[in-house]
Amino acid sequence: MIEITWLPDTLLTELILLCIAFALSAIVGFERQRQLKSAGMRTHAVVGLGAALFTLVSAYGFQNVLGADIVLDPSRIAAQIVSGIGFLGAGVIFVRQNIVNGLTTAASIWVTAAIGMACGAGMPVVAAATTVLYLIAVMALSAISLRIPSADRSVRFSVTYRNHKGALRRILACATELGYQTALTSTRKVEETDTDMIEVSMRFTRPKAGPTDDLVEALSEVEDVLSVSPPDNDD
Repeated sequence: MIEITWLPDTLLTELILLCIAFALSAIVGFERQRQLKSAGMRTHAVVGLGAALFTLVSAYGFQNVLGADIVLDPSRIAAQIVSGIGFLGAGVIFVRQNIVNGLTTAASIWVTAAIGMACGAGMPVVAAATTVLYLIAVMALSAISLRIPSADRSVRFSVTYRNHKGALRRILACATELGYQTALTSTRKVEETDTDMIEVSMRFTRPKAGPTDDLVEALSEVEDVLSVSPPDNDD
């Protein structure tokens, strides 16, 4: 029979690690929420919290049943988290017109699980450092990638704008003025907010290969355009 210990000596440590995992995971989710992705702050916070709890259970949850014939191996549950989180990440990856979307969001869920596991294993500093490095990867590296010249004259961007305001017409006119040929590859209504917003994936073909800073800057200044960013598979 398992003996229940309501106030174990490690309770305070466990609660602190859970709170740290929740906070760091929510930070990762905030970045995805800001980009209007399908998995936002709530999903990432729950994933990180669950991973931390699984790890804590594997490390501390079976202390009362240990004996001469029972050996504790905390790594077994941690290994199952790594394999199991793949199913959740696969749920946000989808293909439209031979274009893969959701890879960065799936990777962020995977990293969030790792952050939660690190907190549960008593490594909050490493978990915090991973969160900072994640933010650098998705923010700074995305900006740098836009400045790297490409041999392909076609570039794709996800553009989010307010619906029923004539923004799409202004976007097309702006790209045409800069010499780009524009093709609309996909469109979806953003469901995560109360504001009526549309996210479109657009392919811009430029006269010659080179940076796209002028296009990104011009589209960002178009009235009722909320964001211009590379699609997930470009990240």
